[in-house]
Amino acid sequence: MIIVVDTGVFSAGLASKPRADLAPLAARMVGHQIVLAVQTVAELRYGALVVGWGPQRLKRLESSIAGVDVVPVDAGLVDRVARLRFACREVGHPLHDRSHANDLWIAATAVHLEVPLLSADGVFGGVPGLTLLGGDVAE
Repeated sequence: MIIVVDTGVFSAGLASKPRADLAPLAARMVGHQIVLAVQTVAELRYGALVVGWGPQRLKRLESSIAGVDVVPVDAGLVDRVARLRFACREVGHPLHDRSHANDLWIAATAVHLEVPLLSADGVFGGVPGLTLLGGDVAE
């Protein structure tokens, strides 16, 4: 199965001190075709810069990114982002707010591809049209 993976889950195995709470979700990536939104790649690289990862860890990060598909931004995805943001606004979901811009793009990538999103981030709960894998959600 193809799944979009959120930044927190994808990075769980890359951290120097892996978060135990994300380990079960990260394990759910096994056996699936992993897809990342471009915003996830940007967040991963930014986070590595902020904490000052050295050359070896940066190489490991880039190798991990190279091992998955990154969804390119095209007119269809841009339209999906706009429509999903509007849908979230209509139902009062916080994903329409500017503070969740990256999360909006990540969710829209999954909706656009019609595949589930694997995430532990609560902001994705209840997003119109999004199939969410995370926490107790069964595949």
